[in-house]
Amino acid sequence: MITNTNKKIAVIGLKGLPAFGGAAAVGENIIENLKDKFDFTVYSVSSHTNFVTGNYDGVDHIVFKKTPVGKFNTLIYYLRSALHALFRGNYDLIHLHHSDAAFLIPLLKLKYKVVVTTHGAHNLDQVDEWKGFKWFFEWQIPILKKAEKVTCVSKVEKKWLWDSYEVDAIYIPNGIKITKSLQSLNKTKDYIFFSAGRIIKSKGLDNLLNALISLNYKGKLYVAGNLDQNESYKQIILKLAKKLDVSFIGLIFDKKNLLSYIAHSKIFVYPSYAEAMSMMLLEAASVGAKIICSDIPENKDVFNDDEVLYFKTGDIDDLAEKIQYSFDNYPVMIEKSERAYNNMKINHDWKNISEGYLKIFNQFNHLQ
Repeated sequence: MITNTNKKIAVIGLKGLPAFGGAAAVGENIIENLKDKFDFTVYSVSSHTNFVTGNYDGVDHIVFKKTPVGKFNTLIYYLRSALHALFRGNYDLIHLHHSDAAFLIPLLKLKYKVVVTTHGAHNLDQVDEWKGFKWFFEWQIPILKKAEKVTCVSKVEKKWLWDSYEVDAIYIPNGIKITKSLQSLNKTKDYIFFSAGRIIKSKGLDNLLNALISLNYKGKLYVAGNLDQNESYKQIILKLAKKLDVSFIGLIFDKKNLLSYIAHSKIFVYPSYAEAMSMMLLEAASVGAKIICSDIPENKDVFNDDEVLYFKTGDIDDLAEKIQYSFDNYPVMIEKSERAYNNMKINHDWKNISEGYLKIFNQFNHLQ
């Protein structure tokens, strides 16, 4: 009788697949590239997936019902996942995503070895919606030391974790999967494209709109993402958008459709104030987008000035100047995009990057 001897890994923190957020995309690609070597179980919540509990494409999914009180949805999801793993699960390892779930580590370690991947722990307090919970994030960071291994997705975060808390994290960058066949779009007019899973102030959409208004931009702007995250910010965006030709196309769940919009845009603008290592930016480069982005350290760790056009983070005038420059020097933008694409193929292929996680996962033996 042939038995399956693959190690069993439970994944907590992605909240749901297919991915529409950066951290979930990271986890999704790790699983996709390693699912022949490990048996994965993904803990999810119905607010973030259309799946129900079951097996999809060789990966088990356990899906909890979302909480009516949205503010507690993630916290309750974390707790239910941990308790299910402890009392009903039988795994060899837990892969926990996000430092704000670090409080689960002592609980999970009653039964399991734990590997944690952080996604921007160093800048959560820079995101407006999380500033009031800074204490909640800060007290959890030292708990990361209790995990067997900690990985992070940016060089900036690795340094911050060590300098601030002496957490020795392993840097494994995010990757991309080159999409060879993209959908054609019935768009006859050039357009600028902006995309974010959750459109909140830290993503900088208001700066882009103000920059385009200052340029008296008459072209088309497409905005993809969930605008219903913050009602007051939403109203600011809608008011600014009245002065431009803007189409809000919502959150695009079909990745190929989203990448098609990006690939066919004249310019892809990414004005974020804070990131870990932006999956959106990597994916934009992977489809040859002409990119203008903020000069935050996490972006500059990945791309140099020969690959993307940087503007000073939060500086509307500089953003406007760079947009105008991109229009006036479009051949230069095309050359930059070609170099950025080659960077992705060489340095950020998930097939190669997932080997880093493979080495870590293989360090732990099966449960006895």
